Amino acid sequence: MRAQQGKRERGTVPATLCVRLVDHVTLQADPNGRVAAGIEGRAVALGTLSAGAVGRAQDLRTGLRLAAFASGRRAGDQEIDRLVRRLARHGLVEYCLRAARGGEQVVIEPQLPDYWPRTQPLRDSDTLVLSRFAYLRRRSDAIVLESPRAGALFRIGDPRLAAVLATLAVPQRIARLRRQAGFPGVELLALLVDCQMLFKTGAAGNKSLRAAEGDDSLVVWDFHDLLFHARSTEGRHANPTGGTYPHAGMVPELTAVRPGWPGPKIDLRALSSTDAISPAAQLLRDRHSVRDFDDRHPITLAELACFLDRSARIRSIMTAPSEDGGPPLTHTVRPYPSAGASYELELYLAVGVCDGLARGFYHYDAEAHALVPIEVRADELDAMLAQATLAMGASAPPHVVITITARFARVSWKYSSIAYALILKDVGVLLQTLYLMAADTGLGGCAIGTTNIDLFAKMTGIAFHVEGAVGQFAIGRAAPALDWRMPVR
Repeated sequence: MRAQQGKRERGTVPATLCVRLVDHVTLQADPNGRVAAGIEGRAVALGTLSAGAVGRAQDLRTGLRLAAFASGRRAGDQEIDRLVRRLARHGLVEYCLRAARGGEQVVIEPQLPDYWPRTQPLRDSDTLVLSRFAYLRRRSDAIVLESPRAGALFRIGDPRLAAVLATLAVPQRIARLRRQAGFPGVELLALLVDCQMLFKTGAAGNKSLRAAEGDDSLVVWDFHDLLFHARSTEGRHANPTGGTYPHAGMVPELTAVRPGWPGPKIDLRALSSTDAISPAAQLLRDRHSVRDFDDRHPITLAELACFLDRSARIRSIMTAPSEDGGPPLTHTVRPYPSAGASYELELYLAVGVCDGLARGFYHYDAEAHALVPIEVRADELDAMLAQATLAMGASAPPHVVITITARFARVSWKYSSIAYALILKDVGVLLQTLYLMAADTGLGGCAIGTTNIDLFAKMTGIAFHVEGAVGQFAIGRAAPALDWRMPVR
């Protein structure tokens, strides 16, 4: 019986990986071969194809085998390859793995614009284990497998796959998996390895490798923290982001002012001084968001230097014994407070226009009080400024966009469960400091609600989980405008 089972496995037809348009997308071509994707009433130009390639492209409605054009042997293969990659960059395709006997095992939904499915070579002697960052959940009427590390999520079509994935909570040799009922095929396993949902480990399940998953920087991350970092920012997921009002019409808006508690009140108005307030209190009252900047009179390098000096410069460095019995800690002293004196935050400046400073991308060295140029592509710098403009709802880019990053291990090395929450609290404290110093120096500033962690990773070459963007702030000279103190009616 065993010999017969082995023959069946050797003769098994592999699953087929296909690419197709997502449900709401159509593909149109005019008589000249100009192709465009239709999305909810708008068109995305995709270039010009030959007549033969236009005909083959129609198969993208139902699914076109990747192997059918990946080799580049047939006429038009390169055209189809370029078309599919353009569609992928716009998030307009998905991939499905079809079993030899029919039916879809999984549908792969890209979460990154540059995701492309790749099958890692696997041998029967390889031992695989499920990533500690991978998780299954219900989404509408489907089960999806996700990971904050993955470039795609997998929509499970065959419920037996969930049982197979459960067995991979402990290391399993592929040869052993083959003998189990419902073996999904090595193609799916290879795709999951490529997405870092599965990874290779020793047969005994080396514990240190399992914690790090091949990357020592992952040891300091808790599951919920990495998931929150990847899903509450832009760049590593395909979910709607920002002010989309997803619950309008289903849940009423909460009132701007909380209804008062019942019972008697202690009136404090008579006890509050109406005399001249302190400069600090006046600064708090003057603080406000500026979204439009004066391009005729941009911020100067001297003003930027003064702003950074007052808000983020390191004043001193010291080593002190830990108060809770831990090892001695070295920390810095800066103008704002930080959880456990960790001071994990760094500042990077995308400079659009600044009198005395060249357009470019810079790291602020808070110890030396200096700007260090970082070479980036012009389109990446443009993208960072454009995304900030869109997030603010502004009509033109700000003079300078400050990206606040976190060196995550600086906090998670010490704190369990609350590391990322502490980092976000530190970001809030620093943003208020930037607001106050902008007001103090006569500049305009605006906190930006979202950041693209994948864009920052590409610009710096630093993995998103090593040092990543956690906040942004626009700074410049405010454009002349109506008095912002006018009450809202």
